[in-house]
Amino acid sequence: MATGCGGHLRQCGAEPAVGVAAFPGASEVGLPSPPFTPAGPSAVRPRNRSKSSAARPQGVSRAVHAGIKSLYLTPSIKPESNLGIESGIWLKIYSSCFQPKKTIWKMKSEQTETVSLGCAALHDREPGYWKKEYIFKQIAVVKSRVMQLVKPVDPYTGLPCKNKEAMKASGLSWIIVLKDKIGKEHVMEEANLSFKDTSVTILWHSTDWPCLDILSTLKLFGVIPLLPDQSRAGSKNGPRHRSLIAEYRLANLTEKSVEVGADKLVRLFYLNSGLVVGLWKVKNEIAFVMTSLHYHQLFERSTLGSATVKYALPPHKPLLDDVDPEYGLHDYSLHLDMHGRSCTYLCGTFKSLFCRKDDIADEYLKLTAVSLKDNTKHLPLIGTPGLSWETNVFKGNVKDCYVMDVTLLDEIGKPFWCFSAPVCMDLSSKASGLYDYMGHIYTTDYADSEGKVYVELVWLEETKEYFIVNLVLYLSTKKVNDWFGTNY
Repeated sequence: MATGCGGHLRQCGAEPAVGVAAFPGASEVGLPSPPFTPAGPSAVRPRNRSKSSAARPQGVSRAVHAGIKSLYLTPSIKPESNLGIESGIWLKIYSSCFQPKKTIWKMKSEQTETVSLGCAALHDREPGYWKKEYIFKQIAVVKSRVMQLVKPVDPYTGLPCKNKEAMKASGLSWIIVLKDKIGKEHVMEEANLSFKDTSVTILWHSTDWPCLDILSTLKLFGVIPLLPDQSRAGSKNGPRHRSLIAEYRLANLTEKSVEVGADKLVRLFYLNSGLVVGLWKVKNEIAFVMTSLHYHQLFERSTLGSATVKYALPPHKPLLDDVDPEYGLHDYSLHLDMHGRSCTYLCGTFKSLFCRKDDIADEYLKLTAVSLKDNTKHLPLIGTPGLSWETNVFKGNVKDCYVMDVTLLDEIGKPFWCFSAPVCMDLSSKASGLYDYMGHIYTTDYADSEGKVYVELVWLEETKEYFIVNLVLYLSTKKVNDWFGTNY
């Protein structure tokens, strides 16, 4: 039977939820983003920029900021005679932020020299070039700053350890767009964020939700500002880039979705990819929307897509090994977080997980992190699991429901399987067969295309606490073969 060893717990302090106001009313700009280097152990160091193209330390003046905003927030100028004027304005804005790459010395006066350079640049470039060039440069400056923050990697999770700081530096936020059956869009921007070790949980609540019966789709976007220093200033207006992360169908929500829990006021329905819709029991209308996003490749998914197309992750190239006969079956590391948005119930790391060839069954590898037979590895939960929620008026906590964050690393420490999803605890009908634990048994099951997770917990009435007595991961052989180039 497959076994795992090296279970390790660390104290993980849950940070309070942070209210983040997005930028209502801002126009969205659908420009393709420049290449973004993925974060992680194998990240490529960004190229050094020469002083001639670096952003000036002082940034741009308030007048330039106002000019940029007016250019974005007013309708485009149609007549061809004014295209040159608009391009000239963007060239001046670009020059005020970045040193020009070349200088023309033919003219005597400084003023005439500037005009001459502008005319040469305008004739050499197509309309809209300097606008795009300015935006791309500003994005590159912000992303270069972010890349410096995401370089340090947490040895337990294999993920960047300064995700919160990086998100703040880039001005990254998330919005949801609800579309009704006649095509009208309803944008929900203000959200509460709760940062954990390996994920961020986002909750949107409002008193002005559209009726559920008229809605057809819900889209989740990552949003990043395009104006210089907009992320630092916390501006609520300005052009932004949307990156589609996920899209959900809302038709027949209660019939087609899984109900993961309920309390006196709301029912929670899980769609997929970590999204939960809370519905009022009385009206059967939306009370809040919640999602949990795993940090693995979150920046890429939140910034490199477009308003209509999700970012396509680059294909993994397997590192072949013809020496190890059990290549891809051993030395996995698991980092597991169990939390309820505001509280953390378990934060543990399990190393040296493996599976023997004989234990491969039904196209799955079995990795046991906590075994029923080894009571020295059984783990207590801190507190009673529940998923907390809130609206403008009410607050609540759905019991026997929590968010599970799984980060599984391969033998060289690269993220192999990562997800963050709400799950529920189901009361089992079987009695505990363990001598040390005489109480009700609860189970949690999770499954996606890459694997499955099974958790077995026992409730001890005497101490009023839950113990994890069984924790098993099942990895799809297809996923393993694609990753390692094997044939199990």
